[in-house]
Amino acid sequence: MKNRVAILVILFAATTVYSQDRPTIAAQPNTVFVGADGKFEAAPDTVRVEFNISAQEDTAPAAYDRAAKNAEQIRQILRSNGIDAKTAEIGFFSLQPVYDWRTAKRKLVAYRVNSAVSLKLKDFSKVAPLVEQLAATDVTANQSVNYSLEDIDAAKVKAVEDAFRHARENAAAVARAGGRVLGELSYASVDTAEQIRIMTPLAAQPMTAMRAQAETPTPTAEFSPENVQVTAHVNAMFNLK
Repeated sequence: MKNRVAILVILFAATTVYSQDRPTIAAQPNTVFVGADGKFEAAPDTVRVEFNISAQEDTAPAAYDRAAKNAEQIRQILRSNGIDAKTAEIGFFSLQPVYDWRTAKRKLVAYRVNSAVSLKLKDFSKVAPLVEQLAATDVTANQSVNYSLEDIDAAKVKAVEDAFRHARENAAAVARAGGRVLGELSYASVDTAEQIRIMTPLAAQPMTAMRAQAETPTPTAEFSPENVQVTAHVNAMFNLK
C-alpha cells in the first residue's frame, strides 16, 4: 500500500509587515502549503497639495477679515492656474486668542485664525507653478505635496497575481522534488499593503527667501514622482497527485 505523504512548506517574508494576521493552517495529507510575496508598481495618478492659511490681528473680527482676504488671494491664484477654487477642501478652521505669558498674569494680545486647505490635482504640470505662487505670498505656511494612486484596487489585483504566480511556482518545485504532480488549488488567503510615504510639510520661510527661490529652478525640477508600490502576500494550499 502506498504511503500517504504530507508535505508542508512555509516561506517567511521577515521584512514585510501586514495589518492582518496570517492564518494558521494544519498540514493536510497529499497537499503542499506555500506562502509567497508579490508586488506591483505604478506611476501615481493624483497629487495632493496641502497648506495652511493663517492671519493674526488685534481683534477677532480683524483676524477673520484678514483671513478672508488671504483666502480670496488663494482663490485668485487657483483661478490663474486654471483650477476651480471649489475643488479646494477645508480641513479645519479655528479662531484662537493669543496670550502673552511673560508676566504672571497672562495678557490677551491678539487673535489668530488658522485653516487647513487641501487640493487634489490630476494635471501634474500645474503643481510647480501653483506651489511657487503660493510660496511667494505671505498668507500660506506648511506646504506639502504628496503623490498617490487613486486606482489602488487595480494595483492590488496585479500584486496579488504576482504573489500567486510565485506561490504556484514554489509549490510546483516542491511537488517535482517529491516526485509528485501539482494539482488544483484547494485554499488561499491574501494580504495586501500599500506603500505609505509620510512627507514633512515645508516650513514657512521669509518673503526674501521665497522670492530668491522663484528666480531659480525649483528643487524638484525635471524630477518624476516616485512610483506607488503595492505588495501582497498569498498563502495557498495545492493538492498533490
